[in-house]
Amino acid sequence: MRNHYADLMQNGVSRVFGLSSQAIEYQKALAGALRLPYPLLTDEAMELATALQLPTISAGDLTVYQRHALIVNDGVIEHVFFPIFPPDQHAQVVLDWLADNPEDMSAEQ
Repeated sequence: MRNHYADLMQNGVSRVFGLSSQAIEYQKALAGALRLPYPLLTDEAMELATALQLPTISAGDLTVYQRHALIVNDGVIEHVFFPIFPPDQHAQVVLDWLADNPEDMSAEQ
């Protein structure tokens, strides 16, 4: 998403967030190293994953979010992108959906 942030903004997206189950210290270091133009949110307790039944994967004691994207418009989840494969096409899949569904992005976000 980082490399397509400007494209997302030009196509009706008002905010982008990244979400991870990893610690906030890790998130801060990652956001800085990757020079992300959007904030990373942490959900170490996996509360959002549980509440929304978001896709996760576990290995040993570690549970992380699987790659997915949500279009949220005026507090309503309009669309879920999952699975995202191949990962390098993640942003383009979202951009294509936005181009095909401009009416879904018309409400205040």
